[in-house]
Amino acid sequence: MADREFIIQPYMATDTCAHAGAETEIPLPPATHAQSIASPINLILISLLAILAYYRLRPTPALAISKPPPPIVFRTFTPPLLKPYNGENNMPVYLAVNGKVFDVSSGRNFYGPGGPYENFAGRDASRGLACGSFDEDMLTKDLEGPLDDLKGLGEEELEAMRGWEERFNEKYLVVGNLVAVGG
Repeated sequence: MADREFIIQPYMATDTCAHAGAETEIPLPPATHAQSIASPINLILISLLAILAYYRLRPTPALAISKPPPPIVFRTFTPPLLKPYNGENNMPVYLAVNGKVFDVSSGRNFYGPGGPYENFAGRDASRGLACGSFDEDMLTKDLEGPLDDLKGLGEEELEAMRGWEERFNEKYLVVGNLVAVGG
């Protein structure tokens, strides 16, 4: 061991071999020292962690429950009582088929003002739907008179009306029945 002499300098060591006469520098590992936690990558990661924790743990606002629609009471309509339910003046849209009154307000763009079936709104639409006609002639003219007894309709037309009634039963709420005035 006497033949070797080590001289330690910062980050370098020199090894002198007496017998070889050569001097060799061997790099030493850098001295370990405490690094700051405030490095840019650490600050970014800590910020992301804080944001994620905030979004995960923040209180959620209470869900707003919408006001339910007013209850619809099943009632008996006469043609004059049904007439105002044509979608005008913020009224619901009702129409009658085969003695049943349906609330078709959810289909307002079809049955309400400006829609292709607007003639049927607030009226008995049985004959018009059975015949596939939207004409005013298909509607009962005398609202105070008897209901349309659908006489003169063939079996095919009655079947078409029953198809419409079935469709309305599946899609819309029945809100009443239609009777003649005084009936």
